[in-house]
Amino acid sequence: MDKIVLEPGMDAPDFTLPQDGGEDVTLSALRPSKVVLYFYPRDDTSGCTKEAIGFTEQLAAFEAAGAKVLGVSKDTVAKHGKFRAKHDLGVGLLSDAESDLCERYGIWVEKKMYGKTYMGIERATFLIDGEGKIAQVWRKVKVAGHVEAVLEAVQAL
Repeated sequence: MDKIVLEPGMDAPDFTLPQDGGEDVTLSALRPSKVVLYFYPRDDTSGCTKEAIGFTEQLAAFEAAGAKVLGVSKDTVAKHGKFRAKHDLGVGLLSDAESDLCERYGIWVEKKMYGKTYMGIERATFLIDGEGKIAQVWRKVKVAGHVEAVLEAVQAL
């Protein structure tokens, strides 16, 4: 299977996914808001926790710039709910249990750790404009400084 590569200017693949708290979220229904869609490997791991807390701390600034922030992983909505409660998270967390969305965004990739190869989520963020087009993409994200870089891009959009 060819790897999907989404780039700025392309239509963001639409989706409907369950969010912790019970309601479904549909990307196209969020227009004309900008959307920060960040993919992360797993709830309650150190990098993922730092990233979620970072987005939560800046949530008011994202909202002031007209953006919604949504995190996506394969974790269940129940696990997302526990993660949100434990760390007092303000960002919406979506469950892509079947990894369909991860595949459509091209971030379900082969990874290596301790000599083992496995499939997993590449930490990536997509900034989607109010028309549903991809405005910016960050791949292989390093958590330090990432939230600030995304916020600057949202404010410039």
